[in-house]
Amino acid sequence: MHDYRTHHCGELNKIHAGETVKISGWVDRKRDHGGLLFVDLRDMNGITQAVIEEDSDLFAVLTATPLETVLTLVGQVQTRTADTVNASLPTGEIEIKLASVEIISKAVPLPMPVNQDADYPDEIRLKYRYLDLRREKMQRNMLLRSNVIKALRDKMQGKGFHEFHTPILTASSPEGARDFLVPSRLHPGKFYALPQAPQQFKQLLMVAGFDKYFQIAPCFRDEDARSDRSPGEFYQLDFEMAFATQQDVFDVLEPVLHEIFTEFSDKKVSALPFKQITYRDAMNIYGSDKPDLRNPLKIYDVSSVFAGSDFKIFAKLIAEQQFMVRGIAVPNAAGQPRSFFDKMNEWARSAGQAGMGYISFKDEGGEGPIAKNLNDEKINLLRDITGAGIGDAVFFVCGASLPSAEFAGQARTKIAETLDLIADDRFEFCWVVDFPFFENDGKTGKIIFSHNPFSMPQGGMDALQNQDPLSINAWQYDIVCNGIELSSGAIRNHSYDIMLKAFEIAGYDKQTVEEKFAGMLTAFSYGAPPHGGAAPGIERMVMLLANEPNIREVIPFPMTQTAQDLMMGAPIEVDEQTLKDVHIRVKLPPTSS
Repeated sequence: MHDYRTHHCGELNKIHAGETVKISGWVDRKRDHGGLLFVDLRDMNGITQAVIEEDSDLFAVLTATPLETVLTLVGQVQTRTADTVNASLPTGEIEIKLASVEIISKAVPLPMPVNQDADYPDEIRLKYRYLDLRREKMQRNMLLRSNVIKALRDKMQGKGFHEFHTPILTASSPEGARDFLVPSRLHPGKFYALPQAPQQFKQLLMVAGFDKYFQIAPCFRDEDARSDRSPGEFYQLDFEMAFATQQDVFDVLEPVLHEIFTEFSDKKVSALPFKQITYRDAMNIYGSDKPDLRNPLKIYDVSSVFAGSDFKIFAKLIAEQQFMVRGIAVPNAAGQPRSFFDKMNEWARSAGQAGMGYISFKDEGGEGPIAKNLNDEKINLLRDITGAGIGDAVFFVCGASLPSAEFAGQARTKIAETLDLIADDRFEFCWVVDFPFFENDGKTGKIIFSHNPFSMPQGGMDALQNQDPLSINAWQYDIVCNGIELSSGAIRNHSYDIMLKAFEIAGYDKQTVEEKFAGMLTAFSYGAPPHGGAAPGIERMVMLLANEPNIREVIPFPMTQTAQDLMMGAPIEVDEQTLKDVHIRVKLPPTSS
């Protein structure tokens, strides 16, 4: 018999009745039923109940054994009586009548219970993460993560992609976030950087002639935490394709995501092909470049309703400042109590707005303070634009183009959440496409890159030479699910000349570009294929599949919101000799008195 187990704790059932077995695991629960002691032993595969009678020498040993002690148990499998079957457990029809017990590792009192899923303060959970990970929910999440990664790898290899690992110690590059720097011992005063993404290396693999690359890639970014972003590090399904169009990238990723979300969830998944929404439509209709399509509400430009109207506040802002008025049509909201409309107005004020007006259509003319300032022609125009009918309501946001779109998007979400309109039984995917290549810097008024400067501009060199830069779109796209961006991607700019021209428009001279991106530009000068790809985040996918509100619930050992590892004590101070070895002297910022 094996030293520790003949079976895992989750695999015994009635067919094993009469067999002598050995199992090992942690003491999950104990129950003394007066003459009988029941012990639930747990491993990552499940729980098995063991039983010992009071007259056994083992009774006192197990009675004194603390929860979470690691035991090896030997005994005979016996079926439970009908009235003691636990239908909620795969092993619930059997128990082990104990013959021997070996204490492998005795547990001291725990700082938090692990045999229940009640949440404890984050500080405790992260400091004792190895205990937190024993909980059933956390084990389920980590196994889901492992299985999703395996499935992603299998699916990409099945599509002819090859997995290559790219360097972890590399050069600093402008990826949009701060780098984590690593001082060099052999090259005083110089630093490596941990990669924010394998972006340049995967493009160089395309230049090297490998048509299809992928990896489950670790990425490192010194950026602030959010509920859907972990500080420090994360993993992504990074892939790149040569001789590929934007649609080719979509055709690869869509079925992979559809199969993953179908396989690992019971929720409905968007039908293929996924909807494509332009950036401008996303902002105008949904108020976000990460639209949650589970929310049925839409936003409409209703500026024409208020231009020249008797509602002087909006009419003046439209005429003098070119503000826009956006309307959010809400079906069946007219019957809501007055308190609902008041709460929406209060919420808008708490968000820094002047308020949020509305019209409710309880009859043909509309009701509410704003309706009194619109004639029948304007009311009918509003209904034509928004499709609002009797029983519906329309909320209004007024402001400059982008700020009004963003706030209308927030209001769209708030209204839908308040009225419980967001369908929670589905995953709604979409592509957001046609991102602007350039934009105006709000502070300087200069033209700058909107997102990724290495994307190919739509129209190529001709567009850069002959179009208004602000009218040029990029071959850049995001894949979004339920309002969460899983990945950005792009068809890359593989042309030396087009890249120089694009940077010239953004204010960079040739010498600066060649100094900053010498490796990439040199490689492109030796013949580069058109190529593109994307990199959906592993943690964000698993977070959605696990129905978790925070990304740290699907990361084995996450940091705190302030990028600290409470369990290992990182970041830490190091001794002078260690600093000397890498030619570093620490200069701390002055402390405030």
